[in-house]
Amino acid sequence: MSKTFDRFASLIFLVLGVAFVVGSQNISASAYGSHVGPNIFPMGLGSLLILLSLRLFYETFTYKQEGKKEKEKLDYKRFLIILVGALLYVLLLEEIGYVISTFLFLFVGFQTMQKGKWLNSVIISGAFSFGVYLLYVEVLDGTLPGLPTWLGL
Repeated sequence: MSKTFDRFASLIFLVLGVAFVVGSQNISASAYGSHVGPNIFPMGLGSLLILLSLRLFYETFTYKQEGKKEKEKLDYKRFLIILVGALLYVLLLEEIGYVISTFLFLFVGFQTMQKGKWLNSVIISGAFSFGVYLLYVEVLDGTLPGLPTWLGL
């Protein structure tokens, strides 16, 4: 990317992060049946976005001068696969549950970005899906869509 684009993007992400944090202050601090309130996730994401945007802005000062390079060809196929995967993830989250939908989304995303290494993709996707579910539901007493009832588990 270019230095100008990265600086502009970092400022936009900084504003979005601040908006997330400020907006999360207007959400109730607790939810029925959960010790983790609905304000935690947007506040955490906003804070992370602020930190990453500040890092990107800092890194733009360390860019080296580069000569003219030819433009990179955009990879629309991968973009569309990830976009469709994200849309299906959102649509199927309640139907098939958090663990299965997250596992499938991550697996498709990993295979889209780097074909092969199926076993690594399965292990990482499964560990992340189950790990986040157990951490959020069991440790933090939050609620996420469980496994579908038609599985009989």
